[in-house]
Amino acid sequence: MKTLLQKNHRLVFYGAWIVLGLIQAAFTELMDDEAYYWVYSKFFDWGYFDHPPMTGLLIKMGYAIFPGELGVRLFPLLLNVLSLIIIEKLIGGKNAFLFYAITLSLAVLQVSGFVAVPDIPLIFFTALFFLLYKKFTEHHSLLNTFLLGICVAMLLYSKYHAVLIVFFTLLSNLKLLTRYQTYLAGVIALLLFSPHLWWQYEHNWVSFRYHLFESNVNVYKFRYTTEYILGQLLLAGPIAGFILLPAAWRYKPKNETEKALRFTMIGIYGFFLLSSFRGKVEGNWTSPAIVPLIVLAHQFLYEKADWQKILYRLLPVTMILVLFARIIMIVDVLPVKAVQSRFHAWKKWPQEMRERTKGLPVVFSNSYQRASKYWFYSGQTTFSQNWYLNSRNNYNFWPLEDSLLGKPVYFLDIHRVYRFPDSLKTSIGWIGYRYDPSLTSFVKINIVTDKGSYKIKEGGDLTMNCRFEIPEQYSSFIRTHEIVGDSVRVGVFDRYGWIKEIPVPLYLKEMNEKKQMTITIQPALPTGKYYLRFSVKYGFYNETHNSEKIELIVE
Repeated sequence: MKTLLQKNHRLVFYGAWIVLGLIQAAFTELMDDEAYYWVYSKFFDWGYFDHPPMTGLLIKMGYAIFPGELGVRLFPLLLNVLSLIIIEKLIGGKNAFLFYAITLSLAVLQVSGFVAVPDIPLIFFTALFFLLYKKFTEHHSLLNTFLLGICVAMLLYSKYHAVLIVFFTLLSNLKLLTRYQTYLAGVIALLLFSPHLWWQYEHNWVSFRYHLFESNVNVYKFRYTTEYILGQLLLAGPIAGFILLPAAWRYKPKNETEKALRFTMIGIYGFFLLSSFRGKVEGNWTSPAIVPLIVLAHQFLYEKADWQKILYRLLPVTMILVLFARIIMIVDVLPVKAVQSRFHAWKKWPQEMRERTKGLPVVFSNSYQRASKYWFYSGQTTFSQNWYLNSRNNYNFWPLEDSLLGKPVYFLDIHRVYRFPDSLKTSIGWIGYRYDPSLTSFVKINIVTDKGSYKIKEGGDLTMNCRFEIPEQYSSFIRTHEIVGDSVRVGVFDRYGWIKEIPVPLYLKEMNEKKQMTITIQPALPTGKYYLRFSVKYGFYNETHNSEKIELIVE
């Protein structure tokens, strides 16, 4: 038996990894973001507000094969396994059992390796990139150049963080800039990525503006940095992180590929450490660093028997934790509300709500997570009508509101349930719901000012020349329906958040007729830097995002 295992250890390791992943993928309830990316696949495009399209494509392909949780996760799971195979090739096939011990010590690869999120293809294409980079540095052939260019494009289609991988690899080997093959690979990547760039151009570079200027921009708190550091230690383990991170750090690269891996690992960790001084950093943002972490840690530990012993002794603890995590994700055996609401809350009540709402389309208030999960588990078309005080998401852009405009819907919310004539007690709490015979919401109306930035004196008035972009469907709806009680407000924000609203003498009928007007408001603000955003309010619906951010400097 021992001899058989030694001969077939790779088959056993990868076979067990796949089987456990398939079980986990099939029987674990979708997480919030997974359901959101599933909606991506229903509106497949070259780009989305917050991510490139790779995850949507993977889900679309898998869901066509297996309609359900397994289908959503099928291709991410396969990429997870292929990532490990490629990483093992990067270490040169030395001491496979040490490689198994390291990967099994990384709990995140096991308990979330099946999850349909952008980090999974990002890790896969990161591993593939370094394997192709290794071949490219050994032989600058046109084939290797072409394959490397394709891989860079796939990295970028997975997640924008891919830019860091390419940048730090170039930084590790500046001689690459003297070779025409490097530029040829870049041109190939750019050509393949150009459909996404064209999509961004058509959408006013919305994703880049969001990630650079809207996402992760908060007043600094010391805990952002401490949580980031602790989170990275836990993600690199959680038990063996204090071994693997120092091991990878201390290893001295022996070739150009290992040097690129080291630069990338240090660069990614350092970049997001600095980012923690700008705002909260999510732990998974460093996910591509897992590839160099495994490779470099393995190469260091390969020659350190004492370190290996510690790793092997800690491995059973990690495996027990992983097994426990797998069980509680599938079976509702842990009476902890946070676990139950995350993994065991959406299987039953959406069907009951579907019956109560007669299968009509549903509008959730200000929650892309709830809207997406409800759509997946109920089968009802669902729209998230987002409040302008919070960030936008893809529901602001998908053709959902316009397809439902003027049609009967049900409006749902978990907040201030007393506002609703009916409610349902669910595993996520009470949900209020009301029938609306005609959805009247105006997310797609855009108010454009003549400037993106204004300066006024303290106590002075602000005058803006405004143009109203109203799609024909909305224009016709406003002309042919009685619109009463609508209002337009200007929300005022500073770096700490929302300050106040200023009512504006604008009405939908008037905007629809005149198409442009000059608006004067009195901000009444002390000196400082602010930004403004127009919103439209109608009925019991949320005030929506109806303009881009407008900078205001009060002197």
